Amino acid sequence: MSDSTPRTAIVVPARLASSRFPEKLLHEVRGKPIVLWTADRVRSEAPEFPLWFAVGDERLRAVLEGAGYRTIMTDPAHACGTDRIAEANRTICAEFVINVQADEPLVTGEQIRQLDRLIRHADTVMATLTTPLADAAQLADPNVVKCVCDEAGRALYFSRAPIPYFRDTAGAPDPALSTEGVVLTHLGLYAYRRGFLEAFSHMPPGRLEGIEKLEMLRALERGHDITVGISRDALIGIDTRAQADAFEAAIGKGGPDRMGAPGRLANPA
Repeated sequence: MSDSTPRTAIVVPARLASSRFPEKLLHEVRGKPIVLWTADRVRSEAPEFPLWFAVGDERLRAVLEGAGYRTIMTDPAHACGTDRIAEANRTICAEFVINVQADEPLVTGEQIRQLDRLIRHADTVMATLTTPLADAAQLADPNVVKCVCDEAGRALYFSRAPIPYFRDTAGAPDPALSTEGVVLTHLGLYAYRRGFLEAFSHMPPGRLEGIEKLEMLRALERGHDITVGISRDALIGIDTRAQADAFEAAIGKGGPDRMGAPGRLANPA
């Protein structure tokens, strides 16, 4: 590693394909594209980490570079964001890579630093964050990814299905049981060691990954551990036009930093 090579870098994968909200990253909120809301948030919340965007479209590159951000063009055909980040890190060569999604303009600096701490553990090759279930209705919502862990904080499984299933209460969280740290919802933030990131990019998509459409299952299916941290800051990505409108409304009330708990953006039906 040369003196100019970053030990930890943030790499944000960005593409325009989106089935629920076409070209959402270029959608303007108060005159600024969503991708720039995220970029500005990351830069202000975690300025100590170098930041790159791994982009799959020339329009995204133009917008980001026009605002002073560094981009690396990647293959637009990549199956997932991790593959896109792996390609970009062949240029960056960071030892540790933190993945923030481009549609998450409410990410916090503490979440980024928590991932950096997790990935530096000697036995950790990949890490991600979860948060305790905020609403029982989320357990059955397939758009909310759930996670269950072992006692050491390693992921056992991620699913869109309600896991764990509370048999004695017909699936609803049992108020008689302590569910703290048991019922977890996944946040779209990851960290990787360089070697594992490269190895991941050469793994063919897994069977469970193809069924659930969750890229982290590619690692679990092949026996690799994912270390899971618990964040108290909820994180809501912008996946629909309604969520973009809710984000804009939140800004109008004083901005994302004045919303109470970071990331607690309404999730309209």
